[in-house]
Amino acid sequence: MLRYLSAGESHGPSLTAIVEGMPAGIEVDIDLINDMLKRRQGGYGRGKRMAIESDKVEISSGIRNGVTLGSPITLTIHNKDWENWKEIMYPYQGAKVLERIVTKPRPGHADLPGAIKYEHRDMRNILERASARETAIRTAVGGLAQSLLKKYFIWSAAHVVRIGGIEIKEVDYEKLKLMGTEIYNTPVYCSDPRASQDMIKEIDKARSKGDSVGGIFEIVVGNLPVGLGSHVHWDRRLDGKIAGALMSIQGIKGVEIGLGFQAAGLPGSKVHDEIYYNEERGFYRKTNNAGGIEGGMTNGELLRVRAAMKPIPTLYTPLHSVDFITKEPFEASVERSDTCAVPAAAVVGDAVVAWEIARVLLEDYKGTL
Repeated sequence: MLRYLSAGESHGPSLTAIVEGMPAGIEVDIDLINDMLKRRQGGYGRGKRMAIESDKVEISSGIRNGVTLGSPITLTIHNKDWENWKEIMYPYQGAKVLERIVTKPRPGHADLPGAIKYEHRDMRNILERASARETAIRTAVGGLAQSLLKKYFIWSAAHVVRIGGIEIKEVDYEKLKLMGTEIYNTPVYCSDPRASQDMIKEIDKARSKGDSVGGIFEIVVGNLPVGLGSHVHWDRRLDGKIAGALMSIQGIKGVEIGLGFQAAGLPGSKVHDEIYYNEERGFYRKTNNAGGIEGGMTNGELLRVRAAMKPIPTLYTPLHSVDFITKEPFEASVERSDTCAVPAAAVVGDAVVAWEIARVLLEDYKGTL
């Protein structure tokens, strides 16, 4: 089974993952992983932390001469900001834990429920791990998975379809495929130039008010074999795995596949994709309202999944909260914040979807790939 465990804090020395179950003989594209890490740091609306870090993966086991050995793979991303925090975040005795102690929970963060659950008086013990900084190592793991998918000519694209009230009217999926990585050279990773400019204005408007803005991104995956996943057991359904992976990304509040929530308001005749056949194409559909998954399995069409990201909860116009210790009211403070992280979240989404597809690919075709 392909699995991994990640570790590390936002202002700790590094983020680390150990990946187990990657087959031997897979050529690993290190540049692809580092490109994904760079994309995750990009996108219009990002904050000051991204100016500090310059993420690159370091591999210390499981790969030799660019090829997997079949043994556990260790990935590490060093935090440059550790230099500014090492006296406070020092893992051994003597750390200056009373400096920059956090007792004021921020609305929309893990601060308060985490402090209650783990009985911490200093919420830094919660926010350091709950931080979206953790998605850097998940992106690296997803990049590793994409090296496996590339071997079987499975391709993917991540793009932004909505920021705030600005949304693409219609997606041209052929154009999206042809754009390839060029989409990441656009300001908000959007295939529609006019919508991109309006999205930038939406972000600027939120920034000028000390506010933040969310949006929707889409992951598209092509050339998938028919039947990945399973209808037999609930925990083997590919749509469930993908939805769970995307919902695990910080800030994601909704996931839909194909028509998603729109399907609830339409008659069945407008939702289900009719099936056709010819000798050249085999079975095919003229529409893809199912988003490439039927009965928990891939059906040969493009996998299309969207995720909705809430606005970043750390605001420069603070929200009301209550001190965890004194119970006194206050206005939530800001350490550092993005105005919009939807483009970055799209890259993370691409990574976690790639990981889930790689897992199912190995489970379904073990010994035959």
